[in-house]
Amino acid sequence: MSSTANPSPSNARPALGEREMIVLMALLMSLQAFGIDAMLPALGQMASEMDAGGNDRQFVIGAYFLGSGLGAFFPGAFADRFGRRPILAIGLVAYIALSLACAMVTDFGWMIALRFVQGVSCAGLSVVPAAIVRDQVGGDRMARLMSLIMMIFLLVPILAPAVGQGIMYVAGWRAIFGAMAVMGVIVGLWAWWRLPETLQEENKQEIDPLTILRNMGKALSDRGAIGYVIGSALVFGSLFGFLNSSQQLISETFGMGDYFAVIFGGAVVGMVLANFTNSRIVERFGARRVSHSALMAFILVAVLQYFSANQDQQPLYQFIILMSLSMACLGFVGANFSSIAMQPFYHISGAASSAQTALRMSTGAILGALSGSMFDGSAKPLAISMLSCALLALAVVLFSEKGKLFGRRVM
Repeated sequence: MSSTANPSPSNARPALGEREMIVLMALLMSLQAFGIDAMLPALGQMASEMDAGGNDRQFVIGAYFLGSGLGAFFPGAFADRFGRRPILAIGLVAYIALSLACAMVTDFGWMIALRFVQGVSCAGLSVVPAAIVRDQVGGDRMARLMSLIMMIFLLVPILAPAVGQGIMYVAGWRAIFGAMAVMGVIVGLWAWWRLPETLQEENKQEIDPLTILRNMGKALSDRGAIGYVIGSALVFGSLFGFLNSSQQLISETFGMGDYFAVIFGGAVVGMVLANFTNSRIVERFGARRVSHSALMAFILVAVLQYFSANQDQQPLYQFIILMSLSMACLGFVGANFSSIAMQPFYHISGAASSAQTALRMSTGAILGALSGSMFDGSAKPLAISMLSCALLALAVVLFSEKGKLFGRRVM
């Protein structure tokens, strides 16, 4: 990957190859995923130890999601002024420190507060990698690279529950937060040593509230982009609903708590395979054609999930197969929707990534919390959420495309 960055002599580093860049961006983003998915097997034990009842355990996940969404409004603008590296450094330090703080807390209310603050403070880990990629490539090539990044990133949701479950059995759930801190240190050292500054001097933006608001306004008012931002927020909101209620669904509804990590990982495998496939086909067929087809398939699978969940006793194998197919569809949607939405904003990619990630994450977190709060011992609320969100996503994408799907724009 050729870099367009112009680092200062004091910060000069050898240019990263494309493969190393992909892996490093994926690991930076995966710190957020590990902080969510490694917690899932421990939610019941955490709730029991800190006297949290009912669906309240989901707030350990939901608070982090919401904090990440709201916090995403800020790092992009600062990354457009001061560079990508300093904002990543702040996020990494906060991730490590607050992970250690969560490991020591004994009150459930404080746990939720710290998780929210952690989400806010570490939001740059989700925002800045997309801006770094956009600094260097655009168009369908960006979609290809983002798919490869997502493919590696998604190995974490597959492995993290098993890692979390293993840590919990050996050392208790608090040690999971210690593992988060260790991961933060390792990835942070790699980024500090190898990642060059990719923001070009001529693209630096002033820290002026009006300029920041204007740049964010552009990112959220462009008709060709906003439908994809809201559309991805909707479909991933239904995914967040699954994450929030997955421990209860798998452990309580299906009675397979001992196999939680295997079942959860099996559901996510489809998304990994989809991102790999997307990376191979998106430059040939275009991000729009691929993602529009995937959205239609997601709607169809959501319909099947609805009918399956409304059986007197939904078979576990049906649930797993349909969730894996849903995840596969989202694998084709996520990177492509994000890349399409970022296309017009090369010169303000940090602010654009912030605004779009904030809207996507905060909306998804709220929808996921609503979906999870409706858990009634079955997969019916999740199925209804998936279908409703998918149909609304189709509507907003049609708005952005002026009623015409499967086109291919050359950026």
